[in-house]
Amino acid sequence: MATTSQTAAEAPDLPLIEALLVEDDLRLARLTSRYLSGREILVTHVSDGIEALAEARRHAYDVVLLDLMLPGKDGLTLCSELRRYSDVPIIMVTARGAEDERVRGLELGADDYLTKPFSSRELVARMRALVRRRRGLAGPDRRSYALTVSNIKLELWPVRMAAAVDGAPLELTSHEFQILHALASRSGAVVSRTALLDLLHGEAGAEAAFDRSIDVHISRLRKKLGDTERPLSARLIKTVRGHGYVLAGGPAVDGEGTPRCDA
Repeated sequence: MATTSQTAAEAPDLPLIEALLVEDDLRLARLTSRYLSGREILVTHVSDGIEALAEARRHAYDVVLLDLMLPGKDGLTLCSELRRYSDVPIIMVTARGAEDERVRGLELGADDYLTKPFSSRELVARMRALVRRRRGLAGPDRRSYALTVSNIKLELWPVRMAAAVDGAPLELTSHEFQILHALASRSGAVVSRTALLDLLHGEAGAEAAFDRSIDVHISRLRKKLGDTERPLSARLIKTVRGHGYVLAGGPAVDGEGTPRCDA
């Protein structure tokens, strides 16, 4: 049964956050819920993967804290199933520190991860960062973008964290939207992987697995944009070898000393 722990006040810069905590370690869940509740976060706790999926469908949470080792339905499966219908920010919380498992979780749609034991302050900071991005409260840039490339119209609305291609809405995770927004706001210019890593994780080079996840996010983003079905010349996102990524064209594709763009 889901249990809810509520705070008495709200943060001055961010409205009350509603979090779904999926954790089968009851002692850790109690400690985490108590800490979060004292920091303007309303926590609903479930300890079973099947129950967690039902709870996530019942209520629109701001963020999900997801353990990987769960009874009923494991965390990776739950993450994949959540992503079929929801773009809620997901933070994986797990005792397993293996790099391939972290990367697998990010491939399935998780936005961030923490490895046990973790800092409670860091958990709160990452939760708030994800929620700010999702609510359009992060960063000063609130402009909308409308780009047309090879007769493909791409639109972004940062305040709503919404995007569309040729009028069709895109279902993007918060990190996918942040990457697309970063590329769109610098259309025609190369954005380095380090800059994207700073945007997503806060500290460039902090984790090798997360660094490589930039490529994972780009790959998923390309699929959602339809790039994988287009000819090279019509693709929206291109890779500039050794430098980063560029949206809607970029530097000359040939020439001595000039980066070459590849799909």
